[in-house]
Amino acid sequence: MPDLSGYHHVKLPVADLDRSRGWYTSVLGLTVEIEFEEDGVVRGLALSDPGRTIHLALRHDPARAAALAGFDPLALRVPSREGVQTWRARLDELGQPHGGVVTGHKGGSVLVGLHDPDGLEIRLYAD
Repeated sequence: MPDLSGYHHVKLPVADLDRSRGWYTSVLGLTVEIEFEEDGVVRGLALSDPGRTIHLALRHDPARAAALAGFDPLALRVPSREGVQTWRARLDELGQPHGGVVTGHKGGSVLVGLHDPDGLEIRLYAD
């Protein structure tokens, strides 16, 4: 069997690319690495975190974004349980609604209820 070495990126559909760009950069601290243009219009973005451990793509696709609203397709790893608490405090400072920190299945800390502008739930997880 050939080897796999992890995820290259995750692509999420969004209804409004500019609104989502603002949220993912200001709330999660990601930066835009690439803008994907079609017919002279930006239709997608490639984003990453400062350490380049997360590679996330956003794609303008309002119908699919609406269909996924309320679903939790993405759990981002946080290095420590204390780090999840630091994220909770940051989100509180930003006035960003979330559902608090709960205990995960392996006893870790999970920040739940953080939703992007399209209603996709982004969880922050530390084992």
